[in-house]
Amino acid sequence: MRDVILTDRGPKPIGPYSQAIRANGFLYVSGQVALDPKTGEMAGAEIRQQTERTLENVKGILEAAGSNLHHVVKTTVFLKDMNDFATMNEVYAKYFTSAPPARSTVQVARLPKDALVEIEVIAGL
Repeated sequence: MRDVILTDRGPKPIGPYSQAIRANGFLYVSGQVALDPKTGEMAGAEIRQQTERTLENVKGILEAAGSNLHHVVKTTVFLKDMNDFATMNEVYAKYFTSAPPARSTVQVARLPKDALVEIEVIAGL
């Protein structure tokens, strides 16, 4: 069994994918960028603003599906520029304050909507 998660607490998918899938006791959240769910516009032009909006989107989707940030076991962070790592990490640390999840961070050539950061997560329920 798998359930598709769709909530207005995260931006609507911009392609043929789901915001998240709940299956086998886990929640798989698709990569989120800093699109404001209310306006559909990119939130901010700097890494700090975009990381905050991205993590708020992730948080909203998790909560709508019956989970939360404390249940996240793995994240993958995609950065347009690895020089933004320290600033992204500073914001990220505010969302994962104790027992942070496993994480991979990679630099990529380009992200959807020319975002500076994209984050995907796997969480328990």
